[in-house]
Amino acid sequence: MNQPGPLNCLTDVAGLQVGSYTDRAAVCGCTVVLCPSGATAGVDVRGAAPGTRETDLLDPVNLVEQVQAIVLSGGSVYGLACADGVVRWLSEQGIGFPLDEAGHVAPIVPGAVLYDLGRGPEFVPPIGPDWGRGACLATSNGLVQMGCCGAGTGAVAGGVKGGLGSASLVLDSGLTVAALVAVNCLGSVLDPATGRFWELGQELAGEFGPAAQQAKVLPPWPPQAEPAKNTTIAVVATDAALSKARCAKVAQMAQDGLVRAIRPAHTMFDGDTVFALATGQRPLPQAPGFFGPPAALAVSQIGAAAADCLSRAIIRGLLAAESLAGWPAFRDLAGRKD
Repeated sequence: MNQPGPLNCLTDVAGLQVGSYTDRAAVCGCTVVLCPSGATAGVDVRGAAPGTRETDLLDPVNLVEQVQAIVLSGGSVYGLACADGVVRWLSEQGIGFPLDEAGHVAPIVPGAVLYDLGRGPEFVPPIGPDWGRGACLATSNGLVQMGCCGAGTGAVAGGVKGGLGSASLVLDSGLTVAALVAVNCLGSVLDPATGRFWELGQELAGEFGPAAQQAKVLPPWPPQAEPAKNTTIAVVATDAALSKARCAKVAQMAQDGLVRAIRPAHTMFDGDTVFALATGQRPLPQAPGFFGPPAALAVSQIGAAAADCLSRAIIRGLLAAESLAGWPAFRDLAGRKD
């Protein structure tokens, strides 16, 4: 039976490290997923207002096969600068696409940003390359900090405080699949008929806790969601060996988990973007059949697991979030007496 990995977060995927830089005073931050040995990557962009970097490079027809990091950041267009600090830090470590025999490298660092401008004391937070470098220095392969940290610091999810969340799953095949997400959506994560999370039934091993099962947060949820100030960005990953094309397929399937957990999703005001990473630590199971290549079933199972992990990570991010900058957290709304 499928169960969460030992840490129940993205770092259960061998070869990945996660770190965040958080400025709670500025109500903003960034999160870095490092792949020191490289990882094959794909991306799927569904929202109508994305803010991204290096996504064209992930097209299977293009040259570079692996990335060295993915950056998720607040700060909207200003947050894209965080990736510059990550590139510089990686180059100092000699990690990147090899350029010559002298050891020069070009670190490949795609990224995506969410809109959290105006939620701190300054409309534009002091975000930049130093924040990306700081996130690199904080990376580890241990537990991923969740809630009001990193890219989730200034996030708001349908009028409730959003946050950074993560979850993992070990398949019966032995492969590990996981997700990391910064939830900052226009749509709601809560069913207005029940006041509970849409995807509450995806819980594994009691990871949401009794409060999530018992609490109800019924509308209205003050303050209300803000159109044009949104976007949910995520990384899903596996330790399987996948091609760029198959990573793109996994990213595409993972969006299903976002759609199930957030309603509506992919709106004109969201820039929903999902990256997929494959570290290649384990061979892809082969299941010969009449339809499709032998690995097709395994890729489909990984994509389905990525969608489930993303739904669970979204809920875990909101459960971990605290009320901040006037935005109420689920934990506080669930405990109020109307």
